[in-house]
Amino acid sequence: MSCETDGKPLSSLELESYFGDDYLHFGDVVNSPEKTDLEVEAIWNLLSLKEGGLVLELGCGYGRITNRLARKGARVTGLDASPVLLKKAEADAAERGVNVEYVLGDMRSLPWRDCFDAVFLWYTTFGYFNEADNEKVLHEAARSLRKGGRLLIDQLNRCSLLSGKWPLNEIVRRNDDLRIDISNYDALTDRCNSERTIVRNRCVRRMRLSVRHYGFSEYVRMLRSAGFETVEAYGQEGGEFKSDGRRLVVIAYK
Repeated sequence: MSCETDGKPLSSLELESYFGDDYLHFGDVVNSPEKTDLEVEAIWNLLSLKEGGLVLELGCGYGRITNRLARKGARVTGLDASPVLLKKAEADAAERGVNVEYVLGDMRSLPWRDCFDAVFLWYTTFGYFNEADNEKVLHEAARSLRKGGRLLIDQLNRCSLLSGKWPLNEIVRRNDDLRIDISNYDALTDRCNSERTIVRNRCVRRMRLSVRHYGFSEYVRMLRSAGFETVEAYGQEGGEFKSDGRRLVVIAYK
């Protein structure tokens, strides 16, 4: 698995470092249980989920969304490239008493065909790769869906990033530990490049990440090329999309 920062691909070790124990440590501070509950309800409604429906989350992380969807009655599978996050997801599922299939894998190469009622990528989980590989993710998602299935993508709204309305830098504190994110948006490549500094247990660690952000017209082109028939745009958690809004939520129908 690889992605790019300033044109340089990230190694598997760098990705594992970014989505590892430090990511978990600050997880509940960044995404409170109350916030996650609201997001789960939005996903359930946006995808028209029902009890017993087959759902796949790509980039499921530590299962904060996946396990709650299972608690609501969905039959959920979660895929992620981080062994550390998946171990936490499995432990949380056991604690909640829910049955979720967790798979260590690459979203650019999925083992399922015509299987799921819905697939989703939440919390800016799309755009890690180069152009060809990002589109490959969409093609793989389409192949894993049954006819009539739905794909949901939630990402920061590129228009708002270009406007500078929302801050790109962030400091998160948990007790005496700090997570400092310094980001810049490159309008020539449409990539948000981030440098993360972790100050924890008297140690300092640095890591990087780059995410490609797409406009709605680009999503329409890519998703139709991947085999989807209809594409819709929403704002944060399913509200009305606004050009200066924080997020873009895309739903595509196969």
